[in-house]
Amino acid sequence: MATLRAYAQSLRAALPLGIISLILAIPGAMAQSPGVSNTEIRIGQSCPLTGQAQLLGEGMRDGALAYFRQVNAAGGINGRKIRLITMDDGHAANASIVNTKRLIEDEKVFLLFGYVGAAPTKAALEIAQENKVPFFASMSGAAFLREPLNRYMFNLRASESGEIEALIQKVVTERGAGKFAAFYEDNAVGRAGLEIIREALRRYGQGLVSTANYAPNTLAVEPAVKELVAVQPETVLLIGTAAPCAKLIIMMRNWGSDAVFAATSSIGSEALGMQLSNKGLGVAISQVVPFPYDRRVPLAAEYQKLTAEFVEGAETGYMGLEGFLAAKALCVILRSMENPITREGFLSAAESLRGVDLGGINITFSPDNHQGVNNVFFTQVVPGGFIKPITNLSDLYN
Repeated sequence: MATLRAYAQSLRAALPLGIISLILAIPGAMAQSPGVSNTEIRIGQSCPLTGQAQLLGEGMRDGALAYFRQVNAAGGINGRKIRLITMDDGHAANASIVNTKRLIEDEKVFLLFGYVGAAPTKAALEIAQENKVPFFASMSGAAFLREPLNRYMFNLRASESGEIEALIQKVVTERGAGKFAAFYEDNAVGRAGLEIIREALRRYGQGLVSTANYAPNTLAVEPAVKELVAVQPETVLLIGTAAPCAKLIIMMRNWGSDAVFAATSSIGSEALGMQLSNKGLGVAISQVVPFPYDRRVPLAAEYQKLTAEFVEGAETGYMGLEGFLAAKALCVILRSMENPITREGFLSAAESLRGVDLGGINITFSPDNHQGVNNVFFTQVVPGGFIKPITNLSDLYN
């Protein structure tokens, strides 16, 4: 405030007294970052609302809206309402670039939030860095979002490597060593996942008896099915999206395979379960948030309550809970900030977050750690394609 008064005094000769008084009466009016007014904070999101990953994008958006709308109904963040501006990118990097530029340049958002997928996030992060815009809670576990540390990127889910390593440890220790194979999307993210799998298996003296892939944005899995069935793996590790992975599992089951299939949360467990239905037995999936329907977990209970109250018709699930968690963490940071609200101030406030309990999930950031959580949970596909928690993989349906 002292800075504003000094600046106003330098303008006193040029501005009428009434205008100077008005400037001084508005907290942070001359210093707030774009996207912040006295009544609103604008948040930008690009995610898939169409295409194969539609359920992921809708879940991330709707979960966030449930929390933001409750905050707004209670008066906002220190009087400012949260406005989430969401654009559809169809899970494509090129569309993410277009949307991100529009969000920053035209919509003047304060920060970016809740993107879905590694490629769209990577494309957007480059733009965010150029414009010094914070980027919060992408639904991606990709290593390049974490190493080296990026000043503007804050992650709120376990890394892909953390999920893969936890999944492999669980398979090996609870089902025993066996013949492992991998099925992955043939792009940079899929190939990176394949290398993580190889490294994790080496720690247990294991390797891959076969690897097979599919072309991005296709369902051309038939060659992979033939290759994998020929070697009869006991466990197939999946790095890909729900539709091609579901097709692979169904075809392998139809050809007589009794392999266990194991995937990380990035596959989109609800979408996978819907497509598998009763063909999904023997499928394990790691998750980065607790079971969304366990009301003994305060975060899950709050998510169910607020979604029913504030997002009519929304489907609840893992993606929705992840979006809800991200929105709640973001609001904790925003509430801690004093006027003027700036992007630099947000970075400092986020890095000061230590051990905050959001209802069963603790969040910690620091200047040298932008990985807020590392929790990994485990689930399986049960009859009907539903997703249920599992404690020990020896109890997998088969």
